Amino acid sequence: MSRLVRLAASQIKTAVEAAYADAVSGGVLPAAETPPFKVEVPANRDNGDFSTNAAMAWAGALRLPPRKIAEALLAGIRLEGTLFERCEAAGPGFINFTLGERFYSGVLLEIAERGADYGRSDDGKGEKVNVEFVSANPTGPMHMGNARGGALGDCLAAVLDFAGYRVTREFYINDAGNQMDKFALSLDIRYRQVCGDPNAPDLPEDSYHGEDITERARQFAEIHGGAYLSKSEEERRKALVDFALPKNIEEIRRILGIYRIGYDVWFYESTLHSNGELAETLRLLKERGHTYESGGALWYKNKEQLTKQLLAAGKTDAEIEKLELKDEVLVRANGHPTYFAADIAYHLNKIRVRGFDRCIDVWGADHHGHVARLKGALDAAGEDGSKLDIILMQLVRLTRNGEAVRMSKRTGKAITLGDLLEEIPVDAVRFLFNMREPASQMEFDLGLAVENSAKNPVYYCQYAHARICSILKKIRADGIEPAECGHGELRLLSTREERDLIRHLGSLTDEIAAAARTCDPARITRFLTELATLFHKFYTERRVACDDEALMQARLFLCRCVRDTMKNVMALMKITAPETM
Repeated sequence: MSRLVRLAASQIKTAVEAAYADAVSGGVLPAAETPPFKVEVPANRDNGDFSTNAAMAWAGALRLPPRKIAEALLAGIRLEGTLFERCEAAGPGFINFTLGERFYSGVLLEIAERGADYGRSDDGKGEKVNVEFVSANPTGPMHMGNARGGALGDCLAAVLDFAGYRVTREFYINDAGNQMDKFALSLDIRYRQVCGDPNAPDLPEDSYHGEDITERARQFAEIHGGAYLSKSEEERRKALVDFALPKNIEEIRRILGIYRIGYDVWFYESTLHSNGELAETLRLLKERGHTYESGGALWYKNKEQLTKQLLAAGKTDAEIEKLELKDEVLVRANGHPTYFAADIAYHLNKIRVRGFDRCIDVWGADHHGHVARLKGALDAAGEDGSKLDIILMQLVRLTRNGEAVRMSKRTGKAITLGDLLEEIPVDAVRFLFNMREPASQMEFDLGLAVENSAKNPVYYCQYAHARICSILKKIRADGIEPAECGHGELRLLSTREERDLIRHLGSLTDEIAAAARTCDPARITRFLTELATLFHKFYTERRVACDDEALMQARLFLCRCVRDTMKNVMALMKITAPETM
């Protein structure tokens, strides 16, 4: 939390404990071992800015009604020298505290002092976190799920960094297993067709039919002609994959670069096969008794492992039976490891080899059945499955003027991330994809995303920043130079609009920390939108360039703090903060 919010909460705790000690010494309340109590910011602040449940928390220990305890505490609470101007009892025994002018001026002075670091905290205590997101299949173009996952994962990583975690952004490249065999087959058949091989078969239904496969085969043929038709199937397919896969990965990098996403690590699945980690994972699971062989395949005892965990969590046999748990194949009868086996090895690498305290994966909601299996398998391998957090995000529905949109105007095919970024500004895409919690289905309105009006949320927020820049520019053009202010000058900011705005500014650090803890960066877009709303309201109701010189300078100082905070939040989200619009 911010320095001032932390201080305010601490002052309440100290004041309440001192009041209780006075009440005991005066014989008003009995002495007892009192349990901990909470100091919180209430959702409805009409009755106060902070609230404590001390009276209710202590009712059992003191054997008195909470309201009576609250009134006894109120009589002894001293607010002199604190950030508060008054306190009162409410409801069944809450004690509400109202902030005074030194808090409001203190928030603005903290923003001015911390500059680009305002909003940062040490809430994460340097915990080492891996955030893996997008990880698009390298056999084809990125789709709308990757678009939402990219904005969500990148903003979450930024939020975690701001909240004091050590963050690594990671992309997992699935360059091994069945899908690569299918990729090689698809490229091979298209290459033979491009070269006019009369014996070239049709593509099987379950192979890759996209135009991108044909294009890669055509590019290969432009270099090598039909020379590889006479090669063995194995040699030809390897050459095609070695040619096409790096180009696909480079295209993924290029498009994600346009999307303003950069990764610290690009992890290749194939390394798990080549360096022995996958084999070691299988050996470990066998050694710990979590596998068996059947039908020539190696199986993982998923049902047994999850049943133990569910029983420990209080589930009944009947409830577990309804889940229809089943075991999972680790190595097929043909000797090829499954994706699940590689996934276990990959996450063991994160935790055991690279030492991450926490691993966060952003997946599509269609993978929900894989979550418990993977966490259980990590436990089975001797690690703590709770170190893995899976964020499941729902599908995106593209619309324009209320109508569903599925095809790209340019290609006539399903809209890819590349298509979306050609049509919609990156600022809008990143902002709009972070407006809803990951688990909520969302509608992305292509028309709204390009609209220059207050209906477009990102435009609305950027306009607030540009408006402040315009105010400051005009003030300077009129020969007025904004001055630095202290508590004495800033106490003039006493209207409802000014205090609502400052109070919201003061909540940024807590919002970022909460967004990190809950893995919900949508809290940050909500913060920014509300900040823009409060500023527009303040600007409408209160003249900045007023006749009172001292008040004008205080309001200019407030404007600069709002501008700088907006710029910090937009930078966190990798959204531009324009000075003119």
